[in-house]
Amino acid sequence: MYEGQTVGVVIPAYNEAGFVGEVIETLPAIVDRAYVVDDCSTDDTWSEIEAAAMRVTAAAEMSGTAESSAAPESVGAAESADTADSAGPAESAGAAGTIETTAETGVSGQATVSTAETATLHPDGGGLDGPPIVTVRHERNRGVGGAIKTGYRLASEDELDVVAVMNGDGQMDPTLLERIVDPVVQGHAAYAKGNRLDNPDDRAGMPSWRLFGNGVLTYLTKLVSGYWGMSDPQNGYTAISREALDAIDVDRLYEGYGFCNDVLVHLNVHGFRVEDVPMPARYGDEQSHIRYSRFVPSLSWLLLRRGLWRYRMQYAEAGPRRPYVLLLAGGLGGTVGLATLGLAALTVGIGSAQAALSLLTALLGALFVTLAVTLDRLHSRTVDTDRYEPVGGD
Repeated sequence: MYEGQTVGVVIPAYNEAGFVGEVIETLPAIVDRAYVVDDCSTDDTWSEIEAAAMRVTAAAEMSGTAESSAAPESVGAAESADTADSAGPAESAGAAGTIETTAETGVSGQATVSTAETATLHPDGGGLDGPPIVTVRHERNRGVGGAIKTGYRLASEDELDVVAVMNGDGQMDPTLLERIVDPVVQGHAAYAKGNRLDNPDDRAGMPSWRLFGNGVLTYLTKLVSGYWGMSDPQNGYTAISREALDAIDVDRLYEGYGFCNDVLVHLNVHGFRVEDVPMPARYGDEQSHIRYSRFVPSLSWLLLRRGLWRYRMQYAEAGPRRPYVLLLAGGLGGTVGLATLGLAALTVGIGSAQAALSLLTALLGALFVTLAVTLDRLHSRTVDTDRYEPVGGD
């Protein structure tokens, strides 16, 4: 516990052998329960997760902090009948029940439920003084967002007060966890996230191409989410309150690398305060699993859809309508203007009156969009970072 509130940590992992075990074993004492989700890794990640979970439980038992000598709670991969006899070490511990998780198919941007993944449930290690470990293995790869969603659902069922996320690649310093969860525990925000970009010392360890990409995504996510004071939206070191977790539709959240951006949009629609927590960038020998040929177009489409959805929810169904009307008019005018300008250039020439009218229409569309964004910024929710001193170091 931390300041009288229970703390859970979701650890998504995909092909993180060599890293995820250390993440599990270095969790701070404030963690009441950790949910380690193997997203159908193809390396030794799952065996490393189980071994680390067993060592944590054994250490807790030896120190007298565990209330039971049973194995850690473990959720193994759902297997078909013809492969059940090779389920591995989690199966041998003896099943005590089942857990079902569901997946979002993402059809037309709506949350729909696929066939439930059924997995065996084993007794956990006992008390909450140490960090009991719940291990989950997806039977198919669902993306980092899908892994976090699984952990969020389980933490919500356990009714933990605060749920943090630490990736399984070792980039997130466990000693900073208290700093991340503190704004939520103290009631300053419903969602806290790391920020490596605003302080020059913090971003010094970030490769230049990552710094550029994060800078671009920061502006786009400000535009889409409405949190104009926020920075570093791709930072996955986060903490969320039980109230916020219960309010947002977890099933509807994106399952890929745009998960963090999507969460911010949903939080703003529900009126929650977000706080940035300065932290230094930390990179090692881990390998990025992002395929940019797929990531860029999929994230762009997600941001466009979520931006329109937020404007509709905040400025059409509630609140002032002008930003939404201006955005629609500007988007339509700009699209028509550019299309007719291109047609005029190919037919009657760029210097024609038709081309000039098309250009004027496009410029008016851009002006309307700018006005919509300006009004949205005036209504934006603040993001506080002034309470923090720099962390320093790597």
